[in-house]
Amino acid sequence: MTTSEKLIATEQRLGANNYKPLDVVLTRGEGVYVWDTDGNRYLDCLSAYSAVNQGHCHPKILAAMVEQAGRLTLTSRAFRNDQLAYLYEELAALTGSHKILPMNSGAEAVETAIKAVRKWGYEVKGVPEGKAEIIVCADNFHGRTLSIISFSTDPDARIGFGPYTPGFRTIPFGDAEAFAAAINANTVAALIEPIQGEAGVIIPPAGYFTRIRELCTDNNVTLILDEIQTGLGRTGKLLAEEHEGIEADVTLIGKALSGGFYPVSAVLSNSEVLGVLKPGQHGSTFGGNPLACAVARTALKVLTEEGMIENAAVMGDYFLDGLRSIRSNIVRDVRGRGLMMAIELEPEAGGARQYCHALKERGLLAKDTHDHTIRLAPPLVITREQVDWAVSQIEKTIG
Repeated sequence: MTTSEKLIATEQRLGANNYKPLDVVLTRGEGVYVWDTDGNRYLDCLSAYSAVNQGHCHPKILAAMVEQAGRLTLTSRAFRNDQLAYLYEELAALTGSHKILPMNSGAEAVETAIKAVRKWGYEVKGVPEGKAEIIVCADNFHGRTLSIISFSTDPDARIGFGPYTPGFRTIPFGDAEAFAAAINANTVAALIEPIQGEAGVIIPPAGYFTRIRELCTDNNVTLILDEIQTGLGRTGKLLAEEHEGIEADVTLIGKALSGGFYPVSAVLSNSEVLGVLKPGQHGSTFGGNPLACAVARTALKVLTEEGMIENAAVMGDYFLDGLRSIRSNIVRDVRGRGLMMAIELEPEAGGARQYCHALKERGLLAKDTHDHTIRLAPPLVITREQVDWAVSQIEKTIG
């Protein structure tokens, strides 16, 4: 039995069966590459669901983490620390945010936003207590907490976990007229992903978010954009909202906010929405801790100073052109924005997972989603030569 086989057997014996990973056991990472316990090297085309935009084990983020870990890691928010104010300043300067609330996971950021906009709806907009509604989109993925899965349309995520949290109205993604029709006097917010990642990298039609922004402004509805996957350079812009030149009222970021070193997320908002929260009404023991802040500050710094966002735009176009040049009768569609891409296969191809297994054998790690789609999202430090190699391996696998 190899080391990998032993570890996989232990996982299967002792672990809860709530994941179905590819059978590769990783032990080291650097840049775009990861190595398994048997010494095999792979090009990572998932980036931990875009949490490792800066590449694996970026040396500057690592140094910041080690330095801060040797000085102070956690105070809770009962006391102040000397890193939080700097993170606030740097995030505000980068994104134009007026108020910031740091949390840990992306799901915590989503829950925070839901709580804040409901409270804003009651105290500022004047919605009757208990009647607030939030518009969401079908095929969304915002996390796995009970409130979030209450408005999921994925049976695997939802069924068997009721009773569900009320207060959500679901509409089709990308349909601005359906959005307009869903708004009523009790609508406090809309929660939308700029691109639906888990659904298979679904990109809305041009002009969709411009119209959504107009509708939200006209009807005093808070626009929340979940940029936990799409934000921080993934689509070739700092935030995906920039592709249509709009600004959300509340923006959620996470994942790459720490470069993959530590769970860090944040709610970025105008003063009106987060201003409704008073001491004791929301919080987190680890949210905004000094270790998280030091890591996030450096993760943002390398992302912007080392040209990763610009590289995502250039390499994304190049990668997409390469994928679209592949001639294959099993490919239904190739789509993407920046380095967030998908290859949708014909149903007759037998499912995307088998091709992800085949790509693993060729030294490329990707993940299937929604049965027939291969999702590709390499670290933003990928080079032209590495893209060429990846395209060649994909062509050999599905061509």
